[in-house]
Amino acid sequence: MSPWVAHLAVLPLSIACCWALSCHKTWFSPDFSLPGDFLLAGLFPLHTDCLQVRRRPQVTLCDRPDSFNGHGYHLFQAMRFGIEEINNSTALLPNVTLGYELYDVCSESANFYATLNMLCLPGTYHMEIQENLSHYSPKVMAIIGPDNTNNAVTTAAMLSPFLVPLISYEASSTVLSSKWQYPSFLRTIPSDKYQVEIIVLLLQKFGWVWISLVGSYGDYGQEDLATKRGICIAFKGIMSSSAQEGDKEMWSMMRHLALARTTVVVVFSSRQLARVFFKSVVLAKLTGKVWIASEDWAISTHITNVPGIQGIGTVLGVAIQQRLIPGLKEFEEAYARADKGAPRSCSKGSWCSTNQLCRECQTFTEYTMPKLGAFSMSSAYNVYRAVYAAAHGLHQLLGCASGTCSRGQVYPWQLLEQIYKVNFLLHEDTVTFDDNGDPLSGYNIIAWDWIGSKWTFRVIGSFTWSPVRLDINKTNIQWHGKNNQVPASVCTRDCVEGHHRVVLGFHHCCFECVPCEAGTFLNKSDLYGCQLCGKEEWAPEGSQTCFPRTVVVLTWQEPISWVLLAANTLLLLLLVGTAGLFAWHLDTPVVRSAGGRLCFLMLGSLAGGSCSVYGFFGEPTLPACLLRQALFSLGFAIFLSCLTVRSFQLIIIFKFSTKVPRFYRAWVQCHGAGLFVMISSMAQLLICLIWLVVWTPLPTREYQRFPQLVVLECTESNSLGFLLAFTYNGLLSVSAFACSYLGKDLPENYNEAKCVTFSQLLNFVSWITFFTVASVYQGKYLLVVNVLAFLTCLSSGFSGYFLPKCYVILFRPDLNNTEHFQASIQDYTRRCSPS
Repeated sequence: MSPWVAHLAVLPLSIACCWALSCHKTWFSPDFSLPGDFLLAGLFPLHTDCLQVRRRPQVTLCDRPDSFNGHGYHLFQAMRFGIEEINNSTALLPNVTLGYELYDVCSESANFYATLNMLCLPGTYHMEIQENLSHYSPKVMAIIGPDNTNNAVTTAAMLSPFLVPLISYEASSTVLSSKWQYPSFLRTIPSDKYQVEIIVLLLQKFGWVWISLVGSYGDYGQEDLATKRGICIAFKGIMSSSAQEGDKEMWSMMRHLALARTTVVVVFSSRQLARVFFKSVVLAKLTGKVWIASEDWAISTHITNVPGIQGIGTVLGVAIQQRLIPGLKEFEEAYARADKGAPRSCSKGSWCSTNQLCRECQTFTEYTMPKLGAFSMSSAYNVYRAVYAAAHGLHQLLGCASGTCSRGQVYPWQLLEQIYKVNFLLHEDTVTFDDNGDPLSGYNIIAWDWIGSKWTFRVIGSFTWSPVRLDINKTNIQWHGKNNQVPASVCTRDCVEGHHRVVLGFHHCCFECVPCEAGTFLNKSDLYGCQLCGKEEWAPEGSQTCFPRTVVVLTWQEPISWVLLAANTLLLLLLVGTAGLFAWHLDTPVVRSAGGRLCFLMLGSLAGGSCSVYGFFGEPTLPACLLRQALFSLGFAIFLSCLTVRSFQLIIIFKFSTKVPRFYRAWVQCHGAGLFVMISSMAQLLICLIWLVVWTPLPTREYQRFPQLVVLECTESNSLGFLLAFTYNGLLSVSAFACSYLGKDLPENYNEAKCVTFSQLLNFVSWITFFTVASVYQGKYLLVVNVLAFLTCLSSGFSGYFLPKCYVILFRPDLNNTEHFQASIQDYTRRCSPS
């Protein structure tokens, strides 16, 4: 069902009520009505709501002397003053006068009656059902009021089918911004949407995320802060309309507030229930807190008059920007001095609603008139602004810009369209409305100040929107704590840097702090989870940022590299020099006994292994990864094959040639030494080729070994091919060591057991050292250990086999002759022959 149909369905009942409640001979106070070409209605609470009778199915009489509302009185006078000011002006509505009908809406029933009365046809107490409501013309063109959201919702719903403009001065609920439900509603007080925004920004400004929230019944006070940008509500209480100070309901609320242990309490309530609440706060001695006040009670003396309230703590609040109505105070004083006479009563036998009788208004003197405080002046200005908005809408509708206003038929919906378009300056205040009928005005942030028992408030900041901005001067706030420190209101203190939050329970504000693991960091945009660092980054445990990883590679420029390169180059020079020396003395006994031309193959294989060392320096490349380990393995395998076969051949010549002559002849005839070297070398070559094809060593960036390093290396050390090649060389080393050891008793010139054994022991030690270091250390200096193992193997092989022979050639030429070698053989023969 559409809202229009729903509204029309209640019209028969409305008409009946209007007729039943009409006072056929009501005597009105002249202050409540003024004739004019166009009538505006005003709804003001000249008496406070009486809770005992507000639910009765009858119109509540508004003449109880004990319930006079001074605040509503100032609003009432502000409308009268505004219309009088407009009628005395020749610029706004030059040849048109505004009239008014003012109503005392002291209760919901009185508000309902007043709304029906305003919808009646001019001069009557009844309404007519028309097919086209746009042609309906009630007695008033626009309505100013009412004062609270509940009454405004009722009035706006009843006026919606007729599109009669309703401009409220105090109803701030966001519900009324819905144009689908309340198309004719506007207001001169900002919407609670912005008030909630201010409170959230205020809480964030001081870091208050653990709060209590107290609201009042109805739409006002039901705004939700729970999901607003990290605010947690430890306790949320709603005061019922029948709440009384010290009753069971309020004591329960006070107990829950104390148990919540929040420093900050947001009280989003009407001023009537706020008074009940703070009376209970004083009774419960709930002190030492920061109270955040909503606009309705922030600067209301209705609250500050509560006995003992000055001891509750610090009060910060949201207030409408303070503006004055020039001349209003003087207007009220003149009204108090005027002789208005006594109100007359209804004639006998008539039903008389005293809805427009205000007996107290006529008994004021200049000195007993209610005080016009800041809160009342702020609301009175909203009434004043609403009157002027309606007048400017009429100005545009009647075409008064030409100096004369037209006087044709005007309907309320036409005026509504024009009010939405108004944009004028009123005492340096721009009056305009957005598409929801809300004003584009800001708020002040205030703080209460107490000097003894005297209260005042101080403006400490302001709030504007478009863009949203909250400015606060914190130095103007007098906090209730020691040393004037800003109170904290959190469930858990913020975590230290690099620790993320693990929520405990239901509230995200209550958590424990856990350090981020290594390799992760805490991004301030998400305090509840650690994020992984990038592949090229690292972070220690408990970090809030990532750091670039250090790229690790054995560069050419490092001092240790220079030492290794110098040692390797020196070895290459020795190998080349030895080859030249042996070539020069190729036909000498020493060179022939060392293997003759086989020595050049041995020296060349050592030189090839030495060249592989250069592949370990600088950033790894594919050629370097392919050659550096494989070239060394192949070269060292050829050298070990030659060394093994040379030692084996000497054993055969001296020990087995006479014992197994057939084997010796076959070995010589088939070139056994060369065949063994070729087969052994081909076997290692095959292993290396399979290694390079199946487990191809590739340049890689290693990230796992060290969290803060990127190690540039080749993948060969992790492959099965590397282990096969290394195992094969190990077997050849054992074979060379065994053959050399078996020839330990050969003639002195042919006895190489000591030197070869020593060189192979160095070989074993170097590789055992390398694998031991590799098992406990995986940094860039592992390459240094690898190069040292290479150089040790090559140098020990060269030193153990070739250096003794070079020494004889260079420094003992007397030993490098045939006679010396024959004498050694003869001596060996005598030792080995039986005695």
